[in-house]
Amino acid sequence: MAYTARQLITKSYYLSGIVARRLQSVSGNQLSDGLDLLNDLLAVKTVDQRLIPYYREYALTAVIGQEKYFIADLIAVETFTFNIGSVRYSTTPASRKQYFGTGRVDTIQSLPYNWHIERKLGGSDLYIYFLPNTNYPMKIWGKFGLTEVADENVDLSLTYDKFYIEYLRYALAEYICADYNIMFQPQSAQKLKELEYTLIDLSPKDLTLQKFSTLQSDTGVNYADVNLGRGWRPA
Repeated sequence: MAYTARQLITKSYYLSGIVARRLQSVSGNQLSDGLDLLNDLLAVKTVDQRLIPYYREYALTAVIGQEKYFIADLIAVETFTFNIGSVRYSTTPASRKQYFGTGRVDTIQSLPYNWHIERKLGGSDLYIYFLPNTNYPMKIWGKFGLTEVADENVDLSLTYDKFYIEYLRYALAEYICADYNIMFQPQSAQKLKELEYTLIDLSPKDLTLQKFSTLQSDTGVNYADVNLGRGWRPA
């Protein structure tokens, strides 16, 4: 069943108490203000990625010799892999200090081995090293920013599950109250907290423990580093 942005905004105004249910309607400036506040809310969700429960796959192709790739709306990366034929290889994430602050030869072209993500306006820059020596198919599993709602007739049910729309109803009602400089009702505020706790636990970051040999410093690439040494490693 369709659930439009107009319905969400209207029900959020009712929940806020600013508009009386069955006695008043939401239209005109209230509707346009509600749409603006909804888009502000969706934008803020990109800061606290824990409240975005959706992961998705993003495919791209390596460019020979290219280190940096801009990916629109990307806010967090869970995994990054590349393929040689039908075989998929893992890579190793590096912190900002590790990636940009340690010694290395910058111009080596070989197997993508390390990667680092930097948030940028409108998305993130993906950095990879070694520089690709061929056009490897690459895949990211990560979280992306929530899509801005163009108008009040957009069907939100095509993008979000019903439980997430319910969360947005409470979150938007709180935004509306703040915009009108009035208090959000305590029982509604408590319900919003409960929904937030549920979302944080719904799709958390994978913190599965892994055991490695004491003689092994990382786990990226391998398969004898793709047939013995094509992705040679400096000491």
